[in-house]
Amino acid sequence: MSFQTGEKFKISIFGQSHSEEMGVVIDNLPSGFMIDEDKLAAFMARRAPGRDAFSTSRKEGDKVRFVSGITDGKTNGAPLCAIIENTNTRSKDYENLKDIPRPGHADFAAWSKFGEDRDVSGGGQFSGRLTAPLCIAGGIFKQILEKKGIYIGAHIASIGKVKDDLFDSVNVCEKDFVGDKAFPVINDSKGEEMQKEILDAKGEADSIGGTVECAIVGIPAGVGNTFFGGWESVISSKVFAIPAVKGIEFGRGFEASALRGSENNDAFIIKNGKIVTETNNHGGIMGGISSGMPIIFRVAFKPTPSIGKEQRSVSLSKMESVALVIHGRHDPCIVQRAAVCVEAAAAVAIADTLL
Repeated sequence: MSFQTGEKFKISIFGQSHSEEMGVVIDNLPSGFMIDEDKLAAFMARRAPGRDAFSTSRKEGDKVRFVSGITDGKTNGAPLCAIIENTNTRSKDYENLKDIPRPGHADFAAWSKFGEDRDVSGGGQFSGRLTAPLCIAGGIFKQILEKKGIYIGAHIASIGKVKDDLFDSVNVCEKDFVGDKAFPVINDSKGEEMQKEILDAKGEADSIGGTVECAIVGIPAGVGNTFFGGWESVISSKVFAIPAVKGIEFGRGFEASALRGSENNDAFIIKNGKIVTETNNHGGIMGGISSGMPIIFRVAFKPTPSIGKEQRSVSLSKMESVALVIHGRHDPCIVQRAAVCVEAAAAVAIADTLL
């Protein structure tokens, strides 16, 4: 799976959920950048499975090993290749899924496109496990961007109907980011309510969805392009590479559709000798170009489709209805592990324009 971030960088992700290894190749990274491997490891740990009762029991270390593109810790101009090993797989749990597609999952679409040769173990190439290589790339780009004063942070905005406090869309800065928390929320009491929602769903052999809010600060006004190259288009295309993402909104988002222009427009003011907006309903983007205000967006994640409840499906070989009970280890909620993936996707999206 390859994509061009823009005119310069190309990123290729390879592997499957239960393949021996998976990884990422990044072409055209600037040479001479010292990668902080401890910082990258901490970034990867935020996404890693098996850390608590709110995620899958599958434990993976997700230790990054650089194969090329690095000399003495610095990028050397060659394509950077980094891999991680899959060490805790149980492919037998997925045997019945070769014939019975999971409701809500990519199984049927994969069978329709790839036929009997598709990999169903752990979801194969459609698994959220493939966000680990994305986080390698995003973690590296985040480090490079931070050297230029650009910071990206995300938190859980909601789980089910429980909502966290939102970022102050006008004044948010890197000091407000909560990525170092085990459960990344702004309001810890709301986080406790969210954890109960997850455990309740888990106890009923079910799952639950939620949203993530992300802020990008430090991008000056006047950066970006219009239409297909606008910031909303560029960011959205990378965020939708994260499995289970079903929606995205910028600034006031869908709420703005119920407002009048007088309520939604952001007045211009002078502050500390700079032109800024008094509010930030536009989410830091005007006409696809940065306004100098924080870029704010929220991402909706569906509930994990692999649940323990009996569901209705079909036998692909017999062409008849069957009952399906899914085995294996699955997240009752992916949102708490997805916040770091949103940061990674945002870093990948903005890197080409800003580096």
